[in-house]
Parts: sequence; C-alpha cells; structure tokens
Amino acid sequence: MTATQKAGILLATLLVPALLYLFLRFGTENHYVLPRYLPKIDSTTGEPLMSKVKLADGEEVVDTVFNHIPPFQLLDQNGKTVDQSIVKNKIYVADFFFTRCGTICPKLSSQLTRVQDIFRDNPNIVFLSYTIDPEHDRPEQLREYARKYEAIPGKWYFLTGNKAEIYDLALHGYYLPAIDKNVQDGKPDETFIHSQKLVLVDKQGIVRGFYDGTDKEDVDRLVLEIRVLLDIYGKE
Repeated sequence: MTATQKAGILLATLLVPALLYLFLRFGTENHYVLPRYLPKIDSTTGEPLMSKVKLADGEEVVDTVFNHIPPFQLLDQNGKTVDQSIVKNKIYVADFFFTRCGTICPKLSSQLTRVQDIFRDNPNIVFLSYTIDPEHDRPEQLREYARKYEAIPGKWYFLTGNKAEIYDLALHGYYLPAIDKNVQDGKPDETFIHSQKLVLVDKQGIVRGFYDGTDKEDVDRLVLEIRVLLDIYGKE
C-alpha cells in the first residue's frame, strides 16, 4: 500500500464521524435526539416511576424519572481529593479500568485518548476513569498511567479511593458489572472483573449512552453522540 493510499484511509477514518454528524444535524428534517437510560423503577408495580416536570414556558408534563450518577469523593492521579463538582454542568465519559490490566484496558484507554484529542479544546467535555483495583492503583500509579495515555490535566481524571464506594458506583450508579478480583500468580484475573463499556453522561448526571470501548466504530458513535448532545444543549 502506498503512502498516498494510507493517507486516504486515515483521512476517511477521521471524516466519517464528522460527516455523519453533519448529515444528522443538517440533512434531516427531524432533530436527532439521544435517549435517556436507567429509569427509576416503582418497586410496587415494576414500572418506571413518573413525575410532573415543569418546562421552561411554565407548562407541566408527566415524564419518566431517571437515575442520576450518585455523588462521590475520591482521589485523582495527583493525590487531590475530588468530588462530583469536577463534572458539574459538564458532559462526561466514564469507564472502569486498572493499571495492571493487559487486555482490554489498553484498548479502552487508547480509544479515550483519541476521543480526548477530538474534544481537547472544549471545556464542557471531561473524562473519568475509575480504577477497580484501588489497593494497588494509588495516585502514583495512576499518574504514570495518565502520562502514558497523554491525559490532559483537568480534563481526564483517573480516580482511586475506597473500594466499596467505587464498586457501588459501578453497580448502582453506572449499572456496570464490577466483581471483586481474583488474584492468580500475584496478578488480578482480567477475564471477569469489569466492563469494557464507555458511558456517556449528560450535565444532569443522567446516562445517555453505552459504547464498547474496544470497538473503534462504536467509539466513533460515542464521538457523534457527544456532538449531538453538545448541539442539544446549544439550543436550550
């Protein structure tokens, strides 16, 4: 394959998500909207909870009540205590990983580096990577991992802290599997510990999408849907 052909393939790969967004944004009559995920369930009926919501014009409508990502207090890669204020009024992408993972985590983190680079100049987009191996992954390990994947300070946070809090966030905040690790030969068993999903969360703390972080095409869909969400907020 010639250098020209390689350059053409690279250009096409970069343009596809942008062209698809432009088509959805300007080439269709209907606005492209993103679903909301994880409705609260009424324990007595098994149905989604509903509540009255007041619109900007004062009109009241009945709408589904959705789960919000709960508050947290953890340490970032610099050893600083951070909480949910780092994502206040921001769109963010979350994932769960650990630094000793040699299978799916490098793929997840490499894809997040790519997404970060696309939105590097947009302060409304941030990234949260929670370690599910906090006993090993202290700030110094996370700091080295952040350097490896060219994380931008103040934009991509690697978080550690209380194991119970992190696992509770995974299971009951993001609704992702996170099973306490088995250790074999001094290393965690990577086959069942955590999810390979990336999660898109809006400014209200509601999940708007799940994506396979090891699949480039699905991560392209994440890029597209971040742009759509930015467009939705831009119209409000």
